[in-house]
Amino acid sequence: METEIPALLRARELVAPERFTFHSSRMRMKHVTKEELAAMDKDSDRCALELSDARVDVMGYACLVAIMAMGFGYHTQSQTRLHGVTVANGNRAPVVTSAGALVEGLKALGAKRIALVAPYMKPLTELVVSYIRNEGIDVSDWRALEIPDNLAVAAHDPMNLPAIVRGMKTDDVDVVVLSACVQMPSLSAVSMVEALTGKPTLTAAVATTWQMLRALDLNTRVPGGGTLLSGAY
Repeated sequence: METEIPALLRARELVAPERFTFHSSRMRMKHVTKEELAAMDKDSDRCALELSDARVDVMGYACLVAIMAMGFGYHTQSQTRLHGVTVANGNRAPVVTSAGALVEGLKALGAKRIALVAPYMKPLTELVVSYIRNEGIDVSDWRALEIPDNLAVAAHDPMNLPAIVRGMKTDDVDVVVLSACVQMPSLSAVSMVEALTGKPTLTAAVATTWQMLRALDLNTRVPGGGTLLSGAY
């Protein structure tokens, strides 16, 4: 979140007049387990309150699996609750979640069937797969990289991803989700995987950037951001 979304918006600054600043408030989490994710989500209200002090124009809740682990459709509840926190503090900034952004991005692309890569352990990845299926999108093939340590997720080499996708069945899918996690780097591989598969390829960070731009009523063309950030959606 703190590396790839700024990178995407800096790339956008090369082709559009808007300029951006970035502000963060952090929820603590070291190991990607259901228990730590639930504790982390409880802390999201504090983060929204702190960021609303800065009078930001849009907020993004980064952790996709923290939302999806809380139950089907939870992204809408989270967004509504956190927006209420900002409104109460006098800053009506819209709040988007990476979980909701991924779902909405897939729907915008018309995805009915997808292939997905996630860094989580298999039980958490299965939660993500079930959450997306509950939104009416079939996950026909998926890979869990089973990296439990959050810092190790951030250190994963994105150049490993094309080979992982090459070993998946993608000929019958509409979209490839290259990283169902804003923590796992993937931006540098998006265009490579689109070329490899011939399929639109998006990531949690790409989808979050797209939904943030839409919330700001700005053009969604970002060089290097793949099909979703082509400006057509």
